[in-house]
Amino acid sequence: LEGDRRSILARAAIVSGLLVYASLLAGAWWAVVNLLPDQVTLHAFGETKVVSDVHNRIVTGIGLVAAILPTALWIECLVVGWRRSSARALIFGPTMSMRTDLAVLVLGQGHVLDLVGKAMMLGLSMISGMAIRDWIQARTGFAVDLTSLPFAAQLAIYFYLYTFFDYWTHRLDHSRFFWPLHRYHHSAEDFCVVTSARQHPAAFSAFFVINLPLAILGATPAVMIFVSVLVTTVGFLIHSQLTSDWGWVGRWVIQSPLHHRLHHKLDMAEPTGHFAMAPIWDRLFGTWRGTADPALVIGVAQPYRHGFWIVPDLLRDYWHFWSGFVIRRTD
Repeated sequence: LEGDRRSILARAAIVSGLLVYASLLAGAWWAVVNLLPDQVTLHAFGETKVVSDVHNRIVTGIGLVAAILPTALWIECLVVGWRRSSARALIFGPTMSMRTDLAVLVLGQGHVLDLVGKAMMLGLSMISGMAIRDWIQARTGFAVDLTSLPFAAQLAIYFYLYTFFDYWTHRLDHSRFFWPLHRYHHSAEDFCVVTSARQHPAAFSAFFVINLPLAILGATPAVMIFVSVLVTTVGFLIHSQLTSDWGWVGRWVIQSPLHHRLHHKLDMAEPTGHFAMAPIWDRLFGTWRGTADPALVIGVAQPYRHGFWIVPDLLRDYWHFWSGFVIRRTD
């Protein structure tokens, strides 16, 4: 009874902390939207610089660390308990694989990997989907515009459009040519919430197969912010210590942690599946594989160093990507 009482009190403390933190974040967001203009003009050294889309820049710049990641860690901790949580493991005893996850997260939030990615992608990531949409509209008069729909309807439509494009991007990433870049994500040997952030900075397929199409199809910046928040949150949760298949939700609506663990399996005797964040696409296109054992071993055959020093593996995988166009590898 004493153990049950402590467990209840611990979970009540977690929920209370989450509610307080969510209230503070809501207040901060209200202040940003209502007190800070979305366009700022700066004057310095005789030059004038106009910074637009300020609200979006703030959300995308600090939203991951300030809101989405803490929320995912809280949810996981509430379900699995402090002892099994990613937060405890990351603070008090991260494995070597988790250290790689942390290194990528920190360098990503510091925009170091953004700069590296722009260089590795030869500047292609700077192409604007909105500019392409405006160019098409100016020459053809054609433009998709769903802004007359309620915001919730726009969010649902563009989220599932995102998952459709993401499905085919993911299939492309598992192809012979793109696998060396995506392999970096699959190299994780342990799941924790921040494993979702383990992405090679040169992995550019999502930009062309997801971001550009959504912009061309009329997704406004506001909608894309919320789609990004939803996608990022789900990404954190499916890489977490949660060991659930989420019932019918995991089978039809949103991919669950167990289904995603099966996608990350090390044993490739059977083809991998579960490419989609929305299971409906795996079911429609024949890559649904069922659920997995929570203890299923994950990772890749290619050896990785793991730990905080990530540069050698990043450079090797980048070399494998380019050399793969002339050298056929079997991994």
